[in-house]
Amino acid sequence: MDPFQDTLQRLREAFKSGRTRSAEFRAAQLQGLGRFLQENKQLLQDALAQDLHKFTKLDSVFIRKEPFGLVLIIAPWNYPVNLVLVPLVGALAAGNCVVLKPSEISQGTEKVLAEVLPQYLDQSCFAVVLGGPQETGQLLEHKFDYIFFTGSPRVGRIVMTAAAKHLTPVTLELGGKNPCYVDDNCDPQTVANRVAWFRYFNAGQTCVAPDYVLCSPEMQERLLPALQSTITRFYGDDPQSSPNLGRIINQKQFQRLRALLGCGRVAIGGQSDESDRYIAPTVLVDVQETEPVMQEEIFGPILPILNVWSVDEAIEFINRREKPLALYAFSNSSQVVNQMLERTSSGGFAGNDGFLYVSLLSVPLGGVGHSGMGRYHGKFTFDTFSHHRTCMFAPSGLEKLKEIRYPPYADWNQQLLRWGMGSKSCTLL
Repeated sequence: MDPFQDTLQRLREAFKSGRTRSAEFRAAQLQGLGRFLQENKQLLQDALAQDLHKFTKLDSVFIRKEPFGLVLIIAPWNYPVNLVLVPLVGALAAGNCVVLKPSEISQGTEKVLAEVLPQYLDQSCFAVVLGGPQETGQLLEHKFDYIFFTGSPRVGRIVMTAAAKHLTPVTLELGGKNPCYVDDNCDPQTVANRVAWFRYFNAGQTCVAPDYVLCSPEMQERLLPALQSTITRFYGDDPQSSPNLGRIINQKQFQRLRALLGCGRVAIGGQSDESDRYIAPTVLVDVQETEPVMQEEIFGPILPILNVWSVDEAIEFINRREKPLALYAFSNSSQVVNQMLERTSSGGFAGNDGFLYVSLLSVPLGGVGHSGMGRYHGKFTFDTFSHHRTCMFAPSGLEKLKEIRYPPYADWNQQLLRWGMGSKSCTLL
């Protein structure tokens, strides 16, 4: 019998109920902790004396942000320039030496990064390494001081396992199946415009793109003609000839995506051309949760619609799956949008729009749980690649004042010690 199962289950159920979310609850818990310390001061002092026989008011305390040392950046193929340069800027600004591993799948960009970029940087502190999965595996056998990886959860596990051998800290920017809930009170054309743009941008090869839609059967009937109208307006009657629609990165991904077209029923699109690596902007309906298109991140121009009958059912559907990198909610009711925000967990969230928030450098991008760990963008990237080192400078003199901390202890110097170990402000350097 597992002695922890019942306790962990009880705590998880309490968290899922939302009990810990409110500010009032958190304040009450902190007040309870304060009362515990105040009312049991002597009891704790006696316990410490029994266990361990067991100052800093005049000292200067600050945080010094220092480079980790040698860091590894492993970049993906879907945005092969942006998702290289954004972490690279933060790593260099923080003072690190950098090993950059671009994706071997985006071959044109890989060639430029390997041959041209090093000409602009100090090559004694920067290197680009090339190769596929085997070479990356060999690279990960080496010790780094920090690893920043962008890619799939499957490869993220491999990276994290390799990092654990050296106790190397990591940032994992992963993906997942990002839900998009559409309430019955929405204007279907507005929703179609926004969802279609974010779903089919870069041929759907975006980690924060909406991966599937949850809506009622009634909203689905209104949304389908709006989506068809939007797709035609965006990409014309023949989307394959549109200069505004991208292509699938390679044959392997094309074959994977084409197989997903057999899930549910094709309501819009569904055409494909292997020679052009083209898959039309597609909408699937009558999709079952158990089908392959709902078991993995799609990462292509395919949008399944699943039916729910209430926001509560949508939230329950989302919460029984892994935590996504992004979550979207469309409703004319702020209460519905707030419910979706407060009762779910995801890396990022947008109400009545898509993933434009990822372009803002003032806010971080990062996953939670299955969709990743750590964060970056703007100053957050600099902080990610910096060790926050706590420092204290004490005066070399004033020894008489320091003597109060030395044993033996009487009541008077215990009181002074408690004062000396009180709160103190910190400065950043």
